[in-house]
Amino acid sequence: MIINLSISPSTSSLIRSINSKAPISQFPLIPQTHFSKSLFSSSFGNCLCSSSYLQTHYKNQFFSEKRRYPLGKSDSFRSRAFPGFGSFDSVQSVLEAVAVLGAIIIVHEGGHFLAAYLQGIHVSKFAVGFGPVLAKFNAKNVEYSIRAFPLGGFVGFPDNDPESNIPVDDKNLLKNRPILDRVLVISAGVIANVIFAYAIIFVQVLSVGLPVQEAFPGVLVPEVRVASAAARDGLLPGDVILAVNGIELPKTIPTSVSQLVDVIKKNPRRNVLLKVERESQDFEIGITPDESSDGTGRIGVQLSPNVKISKVRPKNLPEALNYTGREFWGLSFNILDSLRQTFLNFSQSASKVAGPVAIIAVGAEVARSNVDGLYQFAAVINLNLAIINLLPLPALDGGSLALILIEAARGGRKLPQELEQQIMSSGIMVVTLLGLFLIIRDTLNLDFIKELL
Repeated sequence: MIINLSISPSTSSLIRSINSKAPISQFPLIPQTHFSKSLFSSSFGNCLCSSSYLQTHYKNQFFSEKRRYPLGKSDSFRSRAFPGFGSFDSVQSVLEAVAVLGAIIIVHEGGHFLAAYLQGIHVSKFAVGFGPVLAKFNAKNVEYSIRAFPLGGFVGFPDNDPESNIPVDDKNLLKNRPILDRVLVISAGVIANVIFAYAIIFVQVLSVGLPVQEAFPGVLVPEVRVASAAARDGLLPGDVILAVNGIELPKTIPTSVSQLVDVIKKNPRRNVLLKVERESQDFEIGITPDESSDGTGRIGVQLSPNVKISKVRPKNLPEALNYTGREFWGLSFNILDSLRQTFLNFSQSASKVAGPVAIIAVGAEVARSNVDGLYQFAAVINLNLAIINLLPLPALDGGSLALILIEAARGGRKLPQELEQQIMSSGIMVVTLLGLFLIIRDTLNLDFIKELL
């Protein structure tokens, strides 16, 4: 299970209007991959994965919507991509994040399972995780298990299992069912995640309200590093930078932040004039950025859009459905746009993939800062899982659907079983190895693990 903890500035600017304000839909976007076949039995499962953009740093995520842009911080992958990474200091928040992810896996696999069960199709396994079995029980000829590697889960079918005593020509084996029946089983996980995401947002709207943001001119300075250029020249936490070198900063998100960042980076060791608001007083501060190792300027602060966060609650059911629909489609659009940016910049983003340890880290950070944020955390993962699994790639639900479409185009003639298994098992192997690599790498990058080493 792998997560993207930040998005590019181009995707963080989607703002939709509710009563002249904007629901927050710009969250870490989490593309995922999905296992489709095992070596000896048909199965459908999921493994969440994504590449991440590091231009944006989330010090306080989701509802607070304070994206910090480090100026003067090292380019450490962990420190910039994962704001809460390594800070597993709250057992409760970690458990909450794990519970959210576990629920999403169960819902996805439950979709496959239910679609098969309702059609009378034989199912042999329902697993959360992959690899060695940690705990299991059997009920009605189905093995339910929790496994060692938290890369997702799968639903197994006895179609090609040599240990199965079901005749190979049994009409209730998945492989012997008509194309439409198989399409329903394969796509049911995606459908379940979409429904679950909508339900989560709907419950959020009814219970805690929908977070909205109102933007103001300028850029907020939440933190100033000790002994930095900003501290040396008098900038303080809580200041709002209204203009840079005489140019007013707009309230557009994230244009104002990126505009200020660009000026500072382009002026190492040259004076930059900032117009600052502090306690309702406006004045000017001259700051001389230090020069980074790459030759760009840095002043040692974290920056955030100058926004005010509040919540709106629906007055009636139609309004609740309206808010839910807007947020649902806004999140979906952001995820699609983030995926587009990932593919367009794959050479840059491929090296910035994060694993399941990071999912728990960012989920725990969200839970610590504001438990309400878990609603959107869960909704984003659900939608992401649904969208990515439709891609026609091996080890994804979309890959299985592509094989069925090929079968339909061939007039109902399937590809040779050996070829089909080679395609799927190779995809599974690649994703499994990637997932295990990321688990090890992310674990070694946890702060408390580094201290032990």
